[in-house]
Amino acid sequence: MNYDLVSIITESGYIIIPFTRLSAFFIAAPIFALSAFNLQLKILFALVTTLLIWNPAMVPATLELSSLVKILLFEAGLGAGLGLSLQAVSAGVAVAGQALSNSMGLGMANLVDPTLGNSPILAQFLVILSNFIFLTIDGHLLLIELLTTSFQSVPVGFSIASFDFYGALLSVTGLIFVAGLAISLPLLLVILVINIALGVTTRSAPSLNVISIGFPFILIVGMLGLLLALPTIVTTIEGVWQTVFEFMVL
Repeated sequence: MNYDLVSIITESGYIIIPFTRLSAFFIAAPIFALSAFNLQLKILFALVTTLLIWNPAMVPATLELSSLVKILLFEAGLGAGLGLSLQAVSAGVAVAGQALSNSMGLGMANLVDPTLGNSPILAQFLVILSNFIFLTIDGHLLLIELLTTSFQSVPVGFSIASFDFYGALLSVTGLIFVAGLAISLPLLLVILVINIALGVTTRSAPSLNVISIGFPFILIVGMLGLLLALPTIVTTIEGVWQTVFEFMVL
């Protein structure tokens, strides 16, 4: 059977459309932003996932070339938006680590991370902890399930004019600051009380070298407080992941 170029493009669109949404998601998602996941591996993973969840009901019965281009652009934006929504969790955790590092005197202790850049060591620790929590709650399986159901809640060919996804995506960015504050606030309050106590001590004993005493004291108390607060931090990060998953349900 002979096919012209337009027919080949439109016929291939039946598999390219869901593949575009999934590949854009995997490229933008922070979980797959590790150096071990290069671009070729992400695209291969998206292709395998597309073949696993493929259903003819995902795409319209007939496609035209002009409408196919519009649909592919919309699918790429939708997939990237879903992936960027996960960035709110990593960014919120990194904000919490940045605040704790600066308050504990570890602002200069930085590590180079290919996903976060030059970030404080506590931010690195919390981001790694967040990734472990994601795997512990079977987030990778839930993610594939949510991507599959997204074709039902936001079907292919959905009109962007009547879709408020990008407005909702902007509202999710506020989760960065809310999550960062919720994770770091208990320890920040403890360190604030210690700083106030050191300030009062310095006023009552001016000859006391507050730097030589205060810095190691704050560091030790901060590390002990972080160890004691780990169960609460884990629960908070898990709640942030659940919030993002609820957003992805759309």
